Amino acid sequence: MKKFRFQLETLLKVTKMNKDQAQVELATATKKVEEARHHLEELLEQMAQGHKDYDALTSKGTITVGTLMTYNSFFNYKREQIEQQQHYIMECQAERQKRMAELVKIMNKLKSIEQLKEKRFQQYMAEVLFEEQKVLDEIGGQLYFRNMG
Repeated sequence: MKKFRFQLETLLKVTKMNKDQAQVELATATKKVEEARHHLEELLEQMAQGHKDYDALTSKGTITVGTLMTYNSFFNYKREQIEQQQHYIMECQAERQKRMAELVKIMNKLKSIEQLKEKRFQQYMAEVLFEEQKVLDEIGGQLYFRNMG
């Protein structure tokens, strides 16, 4: 009997490659989220350090209008950076969710194809066993008639 051949083998291989690509894209998106969060932490630390420096100057009572305006500009700039970074993190998280959904979809497709391949293989094995049994029955019948005659 001929060797088992799954007709959708090419589709299975392509789907596996798509899964691998989707995993890479998910990992990239996850890394991007982590880097964006890290940058936000840095911005928050810079803001906190600016507040400490400002508090140290004001406790001495030797602050000028120019220094006050400089700190005010710095804090406004940092707040704007923090707000932009938070928005960027939300965009990165949305992209990561999109990549995750794509990966789940591909993995479900792959699972279906693999289940179909397993089912077809089981059918093939049943046919092979049936054919072998037919041959054995024929041989047994021939031996029986030879011994009878």
